[in-house]
Amino acid sequence: MNEFTERTIKLILSIPAGKIMTYGQIARRAGNPRGARQVVWILHTMSHIHHLPWHRVVNAKGEIAIKDDESKFIQVALLEKEGIEVDKNGRISIEKYLIEPDEMDTREKGSWK
Repeated sequence: MNEFTERTIKLILSIPAGKIMTYGQIARRAGNPRGARQVVWILHTMSHIHHLPWHRVVNAKGEIAIKDDESKFIQVALLEKEGIEVDKNGRISIEKYLIEPDEMDTREKGSWK
């Protein structure tokens, strides 16, 4: 597994319940500012294996980017279970729920400050 993938997995695992990050944020923090699509691929192919909280990752506008209705429904349900409000258009308030990468201390097990 390459270093970007390892850092991406660590970041995603470290997103606390009730918070979200964007694909782009994760890519930048993992070392590839243009790697948002790689983050999508990692989520798609490795969420089950690594038990990733995939539902806490959204696009830069705070929108659920999944097109499949069933998966979108599951993501909304999981987010709402954690107290995250999702509007009828599948949008989440970035201002309210986004956790910034600088609030993260990855030196110790990817824990949040």
